[in-house]
Amino acid sequence: MNKMPEDIDRLWLDYKTSGDMNARDSLLMHYMYLVKWLVKRMMPKYNNHTEYDDLVSCGVLGLIDALDKFDLEHGVKFETYAVNRIRGEILDYMRSLDWAPVSLRKKISAINEVSETLERKGSEPPTESSIAQALNMPVSQVQNIMAQSHMFNLVSFEDALQALRESAEPQAPGALSPEDALMEKETMKLLAEVIDTLSEKERLVVTLYYHEGMLLREIAEILSVTESRVSQIHSNTLAKMRARLNKLEGVTGGRRR
Repeated sequence: MNKMPEDIDRLWLDYKTSGDMNARDSLLMHYMYLVKWLVKRMMPKYNNHTEYDDLVSCGVLGLIDALDKFDLEHGVKFETYAVNRIRGEILDYMRSLDWAPVSLRKKISAINEVSETLERKGSEPPTESSIAQALNMPVSQVQNIMAQSHMFNLVSFEDALQALRESAEPQAPGALSPEDALMEKETMKLLAEVIDTLSEKERLVVTLYYHEGMLLREIAEILSVTESRVSQIHSNTLAKMRARLNKLEGVTGGRRR
């Protein structure tokens, strides 16, 4: 049963003023949907190499950290603050894993090349089956490689964004926290430059995913393609954006430090 806003306000007050752990536990359960929503966004449909429970557990750690550190007087919605903390915890976990050894990167590259070739030749987007057939691989192996590619590119893109943020001018006291740095004007301007280099379909996927907050399956319905195809477009787009961001950071880093 959903709690009323006044109930949530009372729980926050009880927890922050008296350290009531029962109130914190109730808040934790209430906001668990944020963890599950983020894991669904960050984790592809085909997930046989990733433990869903591990990502949720990491997300819960981020949520607990957000609950403990959130300042009721800060003037920011808790959901906004918590999402950054949860996402950061999940990304840290992903970074701790060896997502893409050299052998895997070669397979990712082969799948991307075959996919692009098939897309140029045919009127329909390539499927996992057609890619698997072209590479003489089981479909399950193609799915697994594409899933790992998605995760690798997601983490690498976030790392490139972080490097871009750190190359900006140091923030003055009282300015935005590092978690809100993506919203800073200069970073957003440079990110817009990167998005302008993408194709129409790639820009649409980025817009629906990051600005509209849609899941991959929801984007797939809009584009009338499979969820795995959207995941592939998203993954390849992240790779392109990461490479472009790395170049921008290299060109502008010295000027802005």
